[in-house]
Amino acid sequence: MTHLPRPRSAPGEPSSAPDTSGTAGTVIVTTVASDSHTWNLVFLQLLLEERGYRVINLGPCVPDSLLLSECLRHDPALVVVSSVNGHGHVDGLRLARTLRGHPDLATVPVVIGGKLGVSASAAERGRQAAALLEAGFDAVFDDGQEDDLRRYLDSARPAPALAGARPGAPGAP
Repeated sequence: MTHLPRPRSAPGEPSSAPDTSGTAGTVIVTTVASDSHTWNLVFLQLLLEERGYRVINLGPCVPDSLLLSECLRHDPALVVVSSVNGHGHVDGLRLARTLRGHPDLATVPVVIGGKLGVSASAAERGRQAAALLEAGFDAVFDDGQEDDLRRYLDSARPAPALAGARPGAPGAP
């Protein structure tokens, strides 16, 4: 797939790329507070824009309080959290509890993915995914599961990766 260059927006501002459908809604893309990566956020922004979403890319090292206030300000259809530093599990647990603790955000779909821990053990990654789902994430995507994220975005009833859906979340049985 070829991506044409698109104008980029400043972190916290809506993308200046054209909205092709206007119907998909707004998605907030972010990292956890300890994660300073940016390339994965750009990749996610492009992926979402191609599907007709308006994307607000908050950039790296986003404090929980900033994500909370931006979610309240923009009322997103989805929040996508990305992590590559191996601390996504720890920071994600706190972040999910922060977002789910606010009544206006209790039902907003929130997903997390990337390198969420430092363990090479599939069993440990499964336990971490289960804990993230229990804390309030609707789906957890392990590093390298971009196709699963695409299916989640494209399906009417998304099927989360790894440990399954949080009870009551989109894609839950």
